[in-house]
Amino acid sequence: MRKMIVVALILFAHEGYAAPCSPLLNRTIITLQGESVNLCEYADKPILVVNTASKCGFTEQFEKLEVMYEEHKKQGLLVIGFPSNDFNQELSSNHEIAKFCKLTYNVKFPMSKASNVTGNNTNSFYLELAKITDEKPRWNFHKYLIARDGKTVYSFASSIKPDSVEVMSKLLPMLK
Repeated sequence: MRKMIVVALILFAHEGYAAPCSPLLNRTIITLQGESVNLCEYADKPILVVNTASKCGFTEQFEKLEVMYEEHKKQGLLVIGFPSNDFNQELSSNHEIAKFCKLTYNVKFPMSKASNVTGNNTNSFYLELAKITDEKPRWNFHKYLIARDGKTVYSFASSIKPDSVEVMSKLLPMLK
């Protein structure tokens, strides 16, 4: 029995061990560039999820999001944007959104294809985030921070900047 426990601990500690994927993360996101992002690959890592819009007063947050991503991605952070026209401030096509993000803010973090984050046609990921936090996005650039356990989710209003004390005090302890 003792030998089995030691073997199990060794396997658990092995670098190749994959953390179990929570139901929240058990999904694949298709980016504006047509690439797949399997969120299970980010199990045991913090994920900052943001609904975005290209023509919003909060659009300058793209800069801070990109800086956060570049500074902390080696420590495990994934920033992922979800463009949405739910508040009538997004460009009309995925191609235009991708071009705007790249040319205006040099966004390198993954951006999903445009989808709804509120209303009757809300994408399933946002439905789950809203259910867990009991908070739906009320405007563009609402942020959800998914903890390393893949279950705990913090919600931040649009007016709270990505590099704010509120966000960073939750994020920094999660980084490796």
